[in-house]
Amino acid sequence: MIRMHIRPMNEERTLELYTIGHSTLEMDDFLGLLKENYIQVLVDVRSQPYSRFNPQYNRESFKHAMAYANIEYVFAGEYLGGRPTDPACYRDGVVPDGKTNYLKLVDYPEVMKREWYQRGIERLLEIACERRTAIMCSEEDPMQCHRHHLITQTLLKQGIAVWHIRSDGRVEEAEPLPEEIESQQLSLF
Repeated sequence: MIRMHIRPMNEERTLELYTIGHSTLEMDDFLGLLKENYIQVLVDVRSQPYSRFNPQYNRESFKHAMAYANIEYVFAGEYLGGRPTDPACYRDGVVPDGKTNYLKLVDYPEVMKREWYQRGIERLLEIACERRTAIMCSEEDPMQCHRHHLITQTLLKQGIAVWHIRSDGRVEEAEPLPEEIESQQLSLF
């Protein structure tokens, strides 16, 4: 479902979170998307918050840009990142080196069991209860990112509404992974 009109946050809403991927967006365009969706806190869920190709999104400079835009920046990559450091969170029991397809290698059901991940989700929900919150990673397409395959799935199972902010301004309601995809993921692990 695509939601075309963004409603301002109000006291009567149910808990909801947003996700966004910075991709190659210019910083002004990225900030515009956050402002259009009334985002007050941005939680960075990148395991490695640096980009050779888009240095404006490197953790330190990005944090300053968020402060300038009056959006609070919170780094949570160590708890909610898509590249866990625990070898038990990978199908083959080995943390990969270098560039690889983490979506295929990470055992998300195993990550969801980890105490550090659960603490990260709890903290994310505390923040979201107080202010309108978005989680951010680098991948624009949520279907190609752990923020949908891991974090969003956890939130949806808890009855929380999740909305994906796309680079073209669309806002799509997140849905649970189809059972066949989820069971394929589980059978891979």
